[in-house]
Amino acid sequence: MMRLIRLWRMSARDLRVLLFAMSHPDRPVWLWPAALVLGFYALEPFNFAIPLVGVLDDLVILPLLLHLLLMLLPTTIRSGFLRRTG
Repeated sequence: MMRLIRLWRMSARDLRVLLFAMSHPDRPVWLWPAALVLGFYALEPFNFAIPLVGVLDDLVILPLLLHLLLMLLPTTIRSGFLRRTG
């Protein structure tokens, strides 16, 4: 259970980094389409049709995909977020 809580805390931080990166002037061209695909993936029909798969998806796979997306960002954007937040 503690691992899931840590994963969700990491996801909250990752969402803030993603919002910062999307408004950054030097963001990669692929960031907006990738964020949209991730958003559509979060709202996929499996969440409604098969609830167990949807819960597993929302709790584990989605936060990991978000973290992977941010790992693909240039380090200048990620370090800019760290400088901005302190």
